[in-house]
Amino acid sequence: MNLLIKQATIIDQESTYNNKVVDVLIEKGNITQIKKNIPAEKNYKILEGKNLFISSGWIDMQVNFCDPGLEHKETIETGLKGSSKGGFTGVCLMSNSQPPLHNKAQIEYVKNKVKDFITEIYPIGTISYNQEGKDLSEMYDMQKSGAVAFSDYKKPIKDAGLILRALQYTNNINSFIITHCDDTTISHGGQMNEGSASTKLGLKGMPAIAEELMLQRNIQILEYTGGKMHIPTISTKGSVELIKKAKSKKLNITCGVAAYNLLFDDSELNSFDSNYKVNPPLRSKEDIEALKKGVLDGIIDVVVSDHNPQDTESKDLEFDLADFGMIGNQTAFNLICTAIPKINPEKIVDVLSKNPKTILGLNTKVIKENSPANITIFSMDDTYVFNENDNASISKNSPLIGKSMKGKVIGVVNKGKMLF
Repeated sequence: MNLLIKQATIIDQESTYNNKVVDVLIEKGNITQIKKNIPAEKNYKILEGKNLFISSGWIDMQVNFCDPGLEHKETIETGLKGSSKGGFTGVCLMSNSQPPLHNKAQIEYVKNKVKDFITEIYPIGTISYNQEGKDLSEMYDMQKSGAVAFSDYKKPIKDAGLILRALQYTNNINSFIITHCDDTTISHGGQMNEGSASTKLGLKGMPAIAEELMLQRNIQILEYTGGKMHIPTISTKGSVELIKKAKSKKLNITCGVAAYNLLFDDSELNSFDSNYKVNPPLRSKEDIEALKKGVLDGIIDVVVSDHNPQDTESKDLEFDLADFGMIGNQTAFNLICTAIPKINPEKIVDVLSKNPKTILGLNTKVIKENSPANITIFSMDDTYVFNENDNASISKNSPLIGKSMKGKVIGVVNKGKMLF
């Protein structure tokens, strides 16, 4: 199929067409023409609309597709379909499967399943064998099989020595670690953010200090060992300050925030809706303002969906028994636009495309003539309603179903394929 995109603004700092309103012609998966006006021919599919933007394809740096082992919640196929609809041409697949991605066979299993999909997977191997937090996993073998980084997902590593050795080892193989920050000796059994809302509801809290203490420890280890560390989802004002201070010391540290932590605060839990039960938890309004400022100021590098499918048996329970998690790969962009109305398209592209690719060391396909098309097309003026019929996930654990949000993903083009 040949695609002609009419009068769209290109957002790509590496492109000579950056911030220019142009027509873009894509033929057989390649960008063949970029001009002020390209006449439409009969065999062109025409895409046009008000205030369209085109950027290099987006990368979601934290998703969980439950495959292998938990396919009743999600499969790689359904997860990738949802991510494509959400505007992502690539995702970092976290290890929350049974068995976890802790050896090269598991990494190869994932890589072999995604060859024909428009959205690519970048597998994240485990830091520790079987995610037990004791011994290092087979990092080198996994890297050779396609693992781009290493993480134990939502299982924080208590053993400081293991973090130290993981940083040293990954530095030697030109890779890095991604580590969730939560001191479970403090937050153990917590159901939501510790504060007035948790007291009112009678639920055990997860205090900000649990995240911040673990983050401070990991920063100090990084300062001692060197290497590269990414913190996937910070959620407190204190964590923003710690990251800012670490960056001022020129440490090789980056961080992300879950899109839901930019919009929802802990008062949403007054209804005991378990779809709002997430980890990191929804924090205070003060924390949210600090997180949004952190995104706009560049302290927070990326925004992730933290897509975490849970079936009915895991969510439709008493609140304290329900599992953590929210699906979000189709709504991450919309949550950003809704939470930060003044955000500009350049910052959107920074946190969803440019910065993730820089952190992962991926080659960015510049938007130019005679180049393969790897693009996301979006509008920040339109609105999007996430309904059940449009939900690609097997699971339905989202409080956003039926809700109208700002922004709309128009489509993606990658690997010679198109989805609108």
